[in-house]
Amino acid sequence: MAPARCCCCCCCWGGAVAAADAARRVLALLLVGVLCAWPRPGALASEHYTPLSLLKQELQHRQQQEAPAGGGCSPQSGDWGDQYSAECGESSFLNFHDSDCEPRGSPPCDSLLSLNTEKILSQAKSIAEQKRFPFATDNDSTNEELAIAYVLIGSGLYDEAIRHFSTMLQEEPDLVSAIYGRGIAYGKKGLHDIKNAELALFELSRVISLEPDRPEVFEQRAEEAIESFKEALKQKVDFIDAYKSLGQAYRELGNFEAATESFQKALLLNQNHVQTLQLRGMMLYHHGSLQEALKNFKRCLQLEPYNEVCQYMKGLSHVAMGQFYEGIKAQTKVMLNDPLPGQKASPEYLKVKYLREYSRYLHAHLDTPLTEYNIDVDLPGSFKDHWAKSLPFLIEDYEEQPGLQPHIKDVLHQNFESYKPEVQELICVADRLGSLMQYETPGFLPNKRIHRAMGLAALEVMQAVHRTWTNSKVRMNGKTRLMQWRDMFDIAVKWRRIADPDQPVLWLDQMPARSLSRGFNNHINLIRGQVINMRYLEYFEKILHFIKDRILVYHGANNPKGLLEVREALEKVHKVEDLLPIMKFNTKTKDGFTVNTKVPSLKEQGKEYDGFTITITGDKIGNILFSVETQTTEERTQLYHAEIDALYKDLTAKGKVLILSSEFGEADAVCNLILSLVYYFYNLMPLSRGSSVIAYSVIVGALMASGKEVAGKIPKGKLVDFEAMTAPGSEAFSKIAKSWMNLKSISPSYKTLPSVSETFPTLRSMIEVLNTDSSPRCLKKL
Repeated sequence: MAPARCCCCCCCWGGAVAAADAARRVLALLLVGVLCAWPRPGALASEHYTPLSLLKQELQHRQQQEAPAGGGCSPQSGDWGDQYSAECGESSFLNFHDSDCEPRGSPPCDSLLSLNTEKILSQAKSIAEQKRFPFATDNDSTNEELAIAYVLIGSGLYDEAIRHFSTMLQEEPDLVSAIYGRGIAYGKKGLHDIKNAELALFELSRVISLEPDRPEVFEQRAEEAIESFKEALKQKVDFIDAYKSLGQAYRELGNFEAATESFQKALLLNQNHVQTLQLRGMMLYHHGSLQEALKNFKRCLQLEPYNEVCQYMKGLSHVAMGQFYEGIKAQTKVMLNDPLPGQKASPEYLKVKYLREYSRYLHAHLDTPLTEYNIDVDLPGSFKDHWAKSLPFLIEDYEEQPGLQPHIKDVLHQNFESYKPEVQELICVADRLGSLMQYETPGFLPNKRIHRAMGLAALEVMQAVHRTWTNSKVRMNGKTRLMQWRDMFDIAVKWRRIADPDQPVLWLDQMPARSLSRGFNNHINLIRGQVINMRYLEYFEKILHFIKDRILVYHGANNPKGLLEVREALEKVHKVEDLLPIMKFNTKTKDGFTVNTKVPSLKEQGKEYDGFTITITGDKIGNILFSVETQTTEERTQLYHAEIDALYKDLTAKGKVLILSSEFGEADAVCNLILSLVYYFYNLMPLSRGSSVIAYSVIVGALMASGKEVAGKIPKGKLVDFEAMTAPGSEAFSKIAKSWMNLKSISPSYKTLPSVSETFPTLRSMIEVLNTDSSPRCLKKL
């Protein structure tokens, strides 16, 4: 990250304050749980007793009981207790630990019920407005009720929280946040009790089923959850839900083998366990094992015909393998399952219309040469815009794609042995190259289908770039011309798209002009309340150091008298949440601030482009939002394009010289230009999905064209896109990338490999090669 400017901002959190009567109802529900042991529980329902008077009576009752002990604190430990306890020890988000407060002991600490009514509501209101709990809704009143329950968990009042969540679930049975919270509360009561363990796992399993596309919520807890599930299995060796949840925890960490073993143990206990079949099927799909995934989804639907997740994933698996008739049949069944009035539509229902239209388009182009059409041009702009933003399918004047044409047959299975030996060699090389692009970071499951696709992309980029450097033209999008930098990336884009048709991999600058003028935000929450995005944990310290430098610059310009105090305070900052007290040093930053990174230009020395924006906000009770965001606008895109154009022109010129020369200096210069070009691509983030692996496959391919092969793996915890985004410049990124690439001279055999574009000229041939199982042969070749 280059020197940047620091902007102060006052946070405007969405959501209005819940109505007073709703708040009173929340308190009444709260007190139902607290006073359930009273001789007169019916008084709570009487209009003669207000929640405030009841609360005062309870406070007096509690104070009389606790007076001899000299104060006290509700038991609090770990996770929710650290976040939602008020003035009871220090909160911690990166390292969860038990509170220093002890029940009826020292140090003294107020329990939740020793706070006044206003403070209870204030705390819940603050949490609700900022949506600082998992699976917040769009309804402000619902969020405030949920917040009350999470505050109860934080104060150790687990039974009361369970009752509160249960009351909400009576009215809205699929309220995910309440299900999740109730599961957490059962877990907090103690997984050593098998009943609590069963209830906790049941609730959290429901959450996974209802929200299968929210892995970031589960990744953070995966490691500690694994130990809890193992402990539960010691108490009950035939605990199916524990094995299933253990499998899901391993899956979220990216441990395919351990997850497979746990799912298998669950199914050995009950071969008809629907949730295990569903979760194992989804894991197999995202591992690239589509045939095996499909078996799980089919079995799931035999047992539970109206399971939307299994139905959607069945249709997706069929389409990914080129079986469009069965795929669209399954998609139609999901579309017909309209939500009931007042019922929230499932993620599968919202996505399925996009998948059906995209499936029809792909089917119609199965046998059309890939060089003769362009998905970004052909698909309607409003369709792409809505799909990329995951919006409901409400598109005015949309004309559906033509239905399936009977004369276009589905893709048939192709045995690996049916390919010529040289094509088999090509596939094996692609598998090996693709595996080098795998992230060794929690949350990234190895996907052998993506590996092959991006390995073939790298080889095709190598061949296309080499032809360009020898003055040969390429055929792209219906035109024959010299290759441009976007054509190079388009090779990787087409392979990434077909590897997983569920994800819209689209160029953002090809969106409708009105949408582009508003900007597309690539937003990543690093910390939101208690939820930590484990995928980016490696970069927290790096970003923190950058922020601290920017804070010093900011206070030096705007608060010179307090600079020394700020500097001393910053020396004690070791994690992101430690910044919250420092924000109070200046009234303009007391609610939060943003730091905008800058990307230095190589084209024009001294010029800088907007990088990404870091945002930190917090509140009185220690909640924090720590996020990064890249906004792709038309103006920003044009600036980056000019930079990439200049680098590509220089790269092409030096590449042509390199073809005629064997000088080491030329090869090193070409390598630096390749990495510099991709550095700007990463900082631009011009695609709706898949920018990271697409850009890395271009690096690997272009380097091979220069005579260098990447032999090293990406280090554990490293993300190439974030390495580029947090580097101070292209030179620094090049140095970092080369440190792990372990570049060596390319194998001479690569020059004799068949042309990728000629071997797989159509969508049908691409799907065939992604479907084929090469493992027995390729393992022998390695």
